[in-house]
Amino acid sequence: MPPVSLVSMWTRRRRRAPADGDRGLSTVEVVILAPVMILFVLVLVAFGQLVDGRGALDGAARDAARAGSIQKEHATAMAEARKAAEANLENVCSGPVAVTQTSQGFEPDTIFTVEVSCEVRGLAMIGLDIPTTLTASFSSPLDPFRRTQ
Repeated sequence: MPPVSLVSMWTRRRRRAPADGDRGLSTVEVVILAPVMILFVLVLVAFGQLVDGRGALDGAARDAARAGSIQKEHATAMAEARKAAEANLENVCSGPVAVTQTSQGFEPDTIFTVEVSCEVRGLAMIGLDIPTTLTASFSSPLDPFRRTQ
């Protein structure tokens, strides 16, 4: 019997058909892993919406404080602050937008601080209906050259 080389032994093993126990294994892997991967992507998108909501809320608080700080009267300042915040958060919040003043008074040379809060969609898109209320606050000095209307 001639000696068998390693190359010919490897070639014979490679030509053999796969064992019957391995058939359909990749189908099972796809069936198990596909839902896990889809869920992972949905969780990433949901948390991305939370981060986007946080950025939008910070911007809305900034715009609301600035819009209120240039008004002459307190009632007009709160109305303009509310209008600015609602315009910024139109497509971000799933509920009403709350705007409250957290600073004291509305006198010249003081700070006008507002707090803006709303409930963002976030995790509701993946079936976790967890209410996620985000809040942001911003301060703006009352403009000494405010509107005279």
